Amino acid sequence: MVKEPIAGLVKTRLCPPLHPEEASQLYAVAMQETIERFAAGPIPVVLFYAGSSDYFRRKFPALPLLPQPDGDLGQRMTDALATLLETGCQAAALIGSDSPDLPYAQVEAAYALLAEQDAVTIPASDGGYVLVGSSRPCPEIFQDVPWSTAEVLTTTRKQAEQYAISYCESGGWDDVDDRDSLLALVARTPESATACFIRQSLQHCLMDKK
Repeated sequence: MVKEPIAGLVKTRLCPPLHPEEASQLYAVAMQETIERFAAGPIPVVLFYAGSSDYFRRKFPALPLLPQPDGDLGQRMTDALATLLETGCQAAALIGSDSPDLPYAQVEAAYALLAEQDAVTIPASDGGYVLVGSSRPCPEIFQDVPWSTAEVLTTTRKQAEQYAISYCESGGWDDVDDRDSLLALVARTPESATACFIRQSLQHCLMDKK
């Protein structure tokens, strides 16, 4: 699930220390890296986009494009997974571009679990998740979730238990959504395209104390 990188509409939690234009540039680099890495793997990739279809057709001409459904994040994810499962997929998963160095092996492990589970997530250190997948429609796990808070994963677990959805978690990774996570990405995968961009173009962010 991706957005057109428009200043002021993406990576807003990084402003400050970044300016909106810098944040949109970071988003564009992270999105490009994420898509290129996962499109090179064996699991087919579909882009659910928000923004101009022309932008995504120009940047990623080889990939299927579908506009993100209407509604809040939970509704959009519910509808996106349902759309993929309706095509005959035995399992489907959603990621964004906030974890451009997410190991492919973790995604494969999540898919393997979906052979026996209704739903799976890869937890994020901030209390959310970097991947959510399902082997059947599970709209309940996206209901009444306080998005963009540290309670996302906890609420997801409660919803799965309440609605008797077989659910598990696999692995774990970090989102890039604040200064500390920028620094962590640079230290963790210094040769990644996103880390290189941070070092080269956002050095003031790394140097600032606040």
